[in-house]
Amino acid sequence: MNPSHQHDSEATSHDASQSNSRTALVLGGGGSAGNAWLIGVIAGLFDAGLDVTTADLIIGTSAGATAAAQITGASPAELFASILAAAPTPAPQRLPSGTVPNGQREGLERVTRISAASENAADMRRRMGAAAIELDAASNATARWRAIVAARLPGLTWPQQRVLMTAVDAETGEDAILSRDSGVDLIDAVAASTSGGPAYRIGDRKYIDGGYRRNENADLAAGYQRVLVLSPLGGRTLHPLEWRMQLSAQVDDLEAAGSRVETILPDRNSLEAFGDNMMDLSTRPAAARAGYEQGCALADHHAQFWRG
Repeated sequence: MNPSHQHDSEATSHDASQSNSRTALVLGGGGSAGNAWLIGVIAGLFDAGLDVTTADLIIGTSAGATAAAQITGASPAELFASILAAAPTPAPQRLPSGTVPNGQREGLERVTRISAASENAADMRRRMGAAAIELDAASNATARWRAIVAARLPGLTWPQQRVLMTAVDAETGEDAILSRDSGVDLIDAVAASTSGGPAYRIGDRKYIDGGYRRNENADLAAGYQRVLVLSPLGGRTLHPLEWRMQLSAQVDDLEAAGSRVETILPDRNSLEAFGDNMMDLSTRPAAARAGYEQGCALADHHAQFWRG
């Protein structure tokens, strides 16, 4: 199978042409802790009377792609409860304050090094793709990663709802915006969007994490009247600001085109729950609880905006 990327621009323009008074929910990347926080926020909003899972468009990137598949396959309450009920995961060895764990440090160093050597965002994506293809050749990780992703999802088929999963073609550096119309299974779409290490293979194509396009990819909601963005990473970017990959640039562009945009970023309690390692599975219950408290507290504020 060789999934086509042609639907990327077609789907976006089609959505924009029919999007008066429509809503878009954008779920950004942020590792295991970020995914739990997203579920917590959405569950908190839901329990306080605001259901954002019915958005006309849901855009998921990396951990947000997992969350997008989860909230369209199960209720927020069920997802939140499952995080809290999961068997405790041993925390990794505590490191001195400010120290980054080895695996995370290697990834950050790779991104920083490649970004510094790149002329622009497109060049960076091609270089990141080449590095990920090398990692895939050494590890042959696709089958293992697919099984891990499948175990995280409540359902294995695309919802009827409009959902976009972001990834990047590892060989060309081009956008790969995957949907139910792209000929790619839901599991593969989520696995491609979350492939932050080795490239993920679907047929004869290879993909890397959608976060290399942007952490949130809120720009794909262009044309939607109301856009709510949840960003576990707080809208930050590791790349030069002139590349305009940071959330503030995406919001500026959406608002300039006529969309109303609101954002939810981690508060102090949530950041404390995340700790120093967003990939640490042991932080998920605390991150989900902190997100839930935020969602409950923010529901009234965002309800009028969301309902128009």
